[in-house]
Amino acid sequence: MQLADRLLSQVATSTSGADYLTHVLPDVASEFAVQWAAIVDRWPQWRIRAEFGRQPFDHLPVRFIEEVLDREAGGLTTDTEKDGWALLNVPLATDSRQQTVLALAGRRLELDDLARSVAISRTLATSLLLAERLGRLAHKEMQLRETLRVAYRLSEIFETVPLLEALAEEATRLLKCDRASIFIWDRPEQKLLACPALGVEGRTLYLPDNVGIVGAVIQNGESIRVDDAYEDERFNRAVDRETGYRTQSLLCVPLLDGDGRLIGAFQGINKLDGLFDSDDEDILGQLGIQAAIALRNTRERERLIRTHRQLTEQMASRVRIIGDSTATEAVREKIERLAPTDLPVLILGASGTGKEVVAQSLHYRGPRCDEPFVAVNCAALTETLLESELFGHEKGAFTDASATHKGKFELADGGTVFLDEIGDMSPGGQAKLLRVLEQKVITRVGGSQTIPVNVRIVAATNINLAEAVREKRFREDLYYRLNVVTLELPPLNARPDDIVPLAEFFLRQFCPQARRPVLELSDDAVRRLKTHAWPGNVRELRNLMERVAFLSSGDRVEEVDLAFVLSPLKEEQQIEAGVDFGLTDATTRFQTQYIERAIERSGGNMSEAARTLGLHRSNLYRKMKQLGMNVPDER
Repeated sequence: MQLADRLLSQVATSTSGADYLTHVLPDVASEFAVQWAAIVDRWPQWRIRAEFGRQPFDHLPVRFIEEVLDREAGGLTTDTEKDGWALLNVPLATDSRQQTVLALAGRRLELDDLARSVAISRTLATSLLLAERLGRLAHKEMQLRETLRVAYRLSEIFETVPLLEALAEEATRLLKCDRASIFIWDRPEQKLLACPALGVEGRTLYLPDNVGIVGAVIQNGESIRVDDAYEDERFNRAVDRETGYRTQSLLCVPLLDGDGRLIGAFQGINKLDGLFDSDDEDILGQLGIQAAIALRNTRERERLIRTHRQLTEQMASRVRIIGDSTATEAVREKIERLAPTDLPVLILGASGTGKEVVAQSLHYRGPRCDEPFVAVNCAALTETLLESELFGHEKGAFTDASATHKGKFELADGGTVFLDEIGDMSPGGQAKLLRVLEQKVITRVGGSQTIPVNVRIVAATNINLAEAVREKRFREDLYYRLNVVTLELPPLNARPDDIVPLAEFFLRQFCPQARRPVLELSDDAVRRLKTHAWPGNVRELRNLMERVAFLSSGDRVEEVDLAFVLSPLKEEQQIEAGVDFGLTDATTRFQTQYIERAIERSGGNMSEAARTLGLHRSNLYRKMKQLGMNVPDER
């Protein structure tokens, strides 16, 4: 095979220009029977780029090389430092703008070799350019793979400072430099935050945005390469003096966000081998794009986490068990013991006693406080809707399923599901719920894939579940699954010491919303509150204080402000105390009369009557049925 053919054939198997020259220079030396073959170039000083054999000179014959380049023609000379040696130089037309020569040294070189070397140099120059371009393509492919790897690594870092440090670490590895830093631009303050700043306490450093090489990049928005930092008047030596570090070469590129807006700069310092070049600039630019994306995502995530924590803290501060009674103190103590655990809790109590507040307290005082709290009113869900609401459905699962829908359990994953009015759940719903509680997986309606869920269950009811189990209205196995720990809330009229603290708490809550100073309770108002029976429990008291906060005209709450809701029963409606009635019958008669008055006062509107009593409408209907009352149609 001719030498020219061999030169061309080596291109396909070479990974770079340097690799190509390593393979072909032995063939060139053999072809001309010389002891030394080399490629010499000037970038910026004269150097041997690649060589084969033994160099016969103590130093390069720069003058002769430059003469050859000036003539743009090959040359042969025996005027060397070594007797009997001849030197042949031929310019190579490469991307280095005629600053590259093929140099041959041997004892048998003649003018005929000069003519042959010119033809060979043309093939060599073409092949070298092609090898370099193929090498750059391979390098670009490597860069793409590395960029994707870096992007994947960055996607797993969720805090700004560790993210910036990881980016700097990747930059030093890919650029083969000693250090790297990212500078985040604070426009309003006209400052740059450097991270990591090695050698600086805390690894962060604030700098003016118009000082040094980085400042120049920020002001001009263009990349800067510096081969000798201390020879560049833009270089700021103050950081080196502070850290004791010596900066030699550096590369700095602008950092742009997704909208092309300048947000900072990315800098590499002290190339370990040689100087920074255009390939390094491309690498750092690609890393800069990944840095901007990752930084934006991380900041957005931090903002969302911060907002979520603030909302969680606000919610936790609002969820308070108010009261001075012995019963309330016992509930608070039990919540403190149960909150850190994952035990299922069953909360028992009449409507309006604060069962959901207790459930929220268990959630926000436990380790799941940063995860969702999802409440489900089981009484409001029909059996046909219950499975879809709790476990979700796939698109097309039924007629109205126009999109995939996540159920309450999936939405609450990691947090707490509060199953209110669990005693009113249908038998079919009870069976499906039991299966989920036992297996800890759900399947959406219309789907086949099982989805693991990690939730804590807190359930509540105002009915006697044990009696419901005996009457076959509630599954015994579900009852024992839920009834691991029981919290029973007494009605408000059984803990009179809590009435005034609760009323004052609600006034402090609603008066600012009504844009007025917090109202105080007069002695007469306190007395009237304590003598009321509170059939609607805490919910009734809360609704009353809300009305007072918005509608009362005085500077404090007087008894007259409570008369509209807490008006005493008429003479003929009062229940006479005596031996004619037992406590249970007296309570039943009182509740019946009170509900009748509320319905009468609302003009038969059951929704309004329920609000007046501090009940949900469904709970009011159920209570009336329990008391044997006729349930009128709502108007």
